[in-house]
Amino acid sequence: MNLRIVTPLTVVVTTGIDRMTAEDASGSFGILPGHAPFLTALAISVVSWTTAGVTLFCAVRGGVLSVDGDVAIATPEAVPGDDLATLDAAVLARFRADADAERVDRSAATALQLNAIRRMVSRLSASPDTGEFR
Repeated sequence: MNLRIVTPLTVVVTTGIDRMTAEDASGSFGILPGHAPFLTALAISVVSWTTAGVTLFCAVRGGVLSVDGDVAIATPEAVPGDDLATLDAAVLARFRADADAERVDRSAATALQLNAIRRMVSRLSASPDTGEFR
């Protein structure tokens, strides 16, 4: 079975694998050769795989994993490595901080949009005396 991890800018990993583990919202799961077709949204996590007895890792910033004979992962950002402790501590912390910052930015943008809509609606509301728009 083959594994391919891609970001919008590059192919990060392409290799043959014996087995792999990943994580989605429901938790960690494993994939072995012959796995049924499968599609899931990945959590910010570390994907691991074994090739010829050697285990390798790649931190992913969410994304989509599909299994259809081979395993394909499309993610916004991926950092491969062979040291799980470094990936888990430094890279995942940065991915989570970036995701939190994006949520805050989206919330602020939504608040600005809602405020603009409220102002437009209040200016377009009918005058109580004449029934005409102001």
